Amino acid sequence: MTTWTEMREELTITELEELLVEREKTIIKDMVRIREEQGLSQAQLGRLCKVKQPVIARMEKSVHSPQLSSILKILEPMGYTLQIVPAQTEKN
Repeated sequence: MTTWTEMREELTITELEELLVEREKTIIKDMVRIREEQGLSQAQLGRLCKVKQPVIARMEKSVHSPQLSSILKILEPMGYTLQIVPAQTEKN
């Protein structure tokens, strides 16, 4: 049996791809935090944004990468949106 660590070492993921995955995870974590702060269950949020609860659950568990339109559709009823900002880069 291969462990995740062993499998991860065999993958050829670029630094950029890894950065993008981390940014996506951050967006999803923020969405979950906002939903919970507003006291909404996944089902309640689903009714507000007209998305089925299992779709929200799969997104929150990172089962799949959500489309931008889905993220915006979910954020809107909670009073949020996405904004394009300059990327933070490490300076040596």
